[in-house]
Amino acid sequence: MSRIAWRSVPFAALTAAELYEALQLRSEVFVMEQAGIYQDMDGSDQQAMHVLGVRDGQLVAYARCFSAGVKFAEASIGRVIIRQILRGSGMGHELMRQAIACVSGQWGAQPIRIGAQARLEKFYVQHGFAKAGEPYIEDGIPHIEMLRPLSFQE
Repeated sequence: MSRIAWRSVPFAALTAAELYEALQLRSEVFVMEQAGIYQDMDGSDQQAMHVLGVRDGQLVAYARCFSAGVKFAEASIGRVIIRQILRGSGMGHELMRQAIACVSGQWGAQPIRIGAQARLEKFYVQHGFAKAGEPYIEDGIPHIEMLRPLSFQE
């Protein structure tokens, strides 16, 4: 298996091909695979840092990172995706390490809040996130807010 090339870039630095591939992957996972009918292009991409994991010329991992005050009072990470054929390979953990590093590198070390799919709570706990609210339904899927405190060290 080839190595993953990681990049974290603002919206304006995405090429048309990278943006298309990211939107295609998001649609493939969140709309088709998870049968979610919702507006993926939510007007927030322009405010995000985009974490891209590319292997053999194909986008295989993706996440969006936001500064404090955009999605939550704290910095946040969202749209966390691993291409289906690579799930269970450990790449999701590497993607989260890259996304956390993106937040710290761009805006400094700080707490990070996420709106996680509830079924992935144990995954996010491994990266220092803890349940920070009551479960809720978003786009027909159970979610939970989770917070990674500044004091957490990997």
